[in-house]
Amino acid sequence: MTLRERKKLRTRQTLIDTALEQFTRRGFDGVTLDELCEAVEVSKRTFFRTFASKEDVAMAPAQDLWTLFLAELESAEPGGRTLLEMERDTLLAALERAAEEEGWAGRMALAYALAQRTPSMDGHNRHFCESTTRSALDILWRRFGLGGPDDPRARLAVDMLVAAFHVAMAGWADGPEPDPADLAVRLRDALAALPAALTLVPGEGGAAGVSSP
Repeated sequence: MTLRERKKLRTRQTLIDTALEQFTRRGFDGVTLDELCEAVEVSKRTFFRTFASKEDVAMAPAQDLWTLFLAELESAEPGGRTLLEMERDTLLAALERAAEEEGWAGRMALAYALAQRTPSMDGHNRHFCESTTRSALDILWRRFGLGGPDDPRARLAVDMLVAAFHVAMAGWADGPEPDPADLAVRLRDALAALPAALTLVPGEGGAAGVSSP
């Protein structure tokens, strides 16, 4: 990267770290955009060249992961796998790449925790999730002819991947030291549970001692 690009990347990372620290300590609504920019010593103009809103900077770790997922999906090959298996391996590859950035796991856990208690962040996350799903479907249609308007299978496969990721995140983010390898294991386990979930009959498949979500 050029010097300009490296400087821009450092500013972006400082904004993310500072935002997550201050939002966690003072509450998302307790920190104004002016205060955030002052803490990082950048202008609001610089901020808006990088992020669209406070929600955008707070959700950056998750958005970076799914941006990597879309990039990986552009070159993924089925290799005899089902669509869901290909998507699983693509997301795991994206997770491995995201984890190469020092401190990413901690930022991801903070962003997730903030979204759980901040309605505007949760809404922003849902909007981004839908946008990412549509982008993934565009790639699947363009590359493999999957996901046409009369064929819901590709959409369901992407939705199941996203749902499994949320299940994995729910337990992972509660841990004292978030570990990307543990998140990968949780994601695999959540996806492996899908077939049983689709055939589960209430009153017949429950396990003793298992509490409700």
